[in-house]
Amino acid sequence: MAGFAGTIVRGLNAGVVALTESSLLGGLMGRGFAVITYTGRRSGKSFSTPVNYRRSGDGILIGVAMPDKKAWWRNFLDEGGAISIRFGGVDRTGHATARRDDRGRVTVKVRLDEPN
Repeated sequence: MAGFAGTIVRGLNAGVVALTESSLLGGLMGRGFAVITYTGRRSGKSFSTPVNYRRSGDGILIGVAMPDKKAWWRNFLDEGGAISIRFGGVDRTGHATARRDDRGRVTVKVRLDEPN
């Protein structure tokens, strides 16, 4: 994402991350938001971004809003890949896989590793 729009999105993401980590609002924000960290398939760089999530059994489901305007979820296509997720003040690791349904919706399913 380039230019002015990219600057706005990065600023908004930084704001959401700060709110999820604040002592005042972190508990409230942590109920629906998490920060994921992953390594880009092509770049090999580490990225972090806030996402909206919901618990699903032993794992996490992340619905990707406007998936065609975002690229991060593509790192988890096919066999998927390693992911770190911070929610509720706790860091967890897992394996994420992304799937697009026949209506174009994208869901990233995270199978969490056993806590240490």
